[in-house]
Amino acid sequence: MALNLNVLGGELRACCFDPITGFYRDGSCRTGEEDPGTHVVCARMTVEFLNFSVERGNDLVTPRPQWRFKGLKPGDRWCLCVLRWKEAYEAGCAPPIVLAATHERALDFVSLEALKRHALDAVPDEESP
Repeated sequence: MALNLNVLGGELRACCFDPITGFYRDGSCRTGEEDPGTHVVCARMTVEFLNFSVERGNDLVTPRPQWRFKGLKPGDRWCLCVLRWKEAYEAGCAPPIVLAATHERALDFVSLEALKRHALDAVPDEESP
């Protein structure tokens, strides 16, 4: 099994187990060929983002028992599709993210600088030796 790395180059950390998140529903924002949406951004939900997502046709709020999905609320962590996060970023309502739990694949779509501007976790000081 290949090591999954985060956007900072370290080992990918878990995003959330309650609610259980990730394309593979294992708590991690890892990805693979089976994941066409590239669910790699570990984000903490906000009212603004949840409303934005509903407006864009992706209702993350409404429970879907048939998929064992309770619905998300502000404060929940969730592995988002990187392009949805980027769309929200460009619209000014991107939710904050956990860099250590965001898969390096996000960097194929979004700059590290943009991700760092929305980081919940500590950002390493690049000027330190």
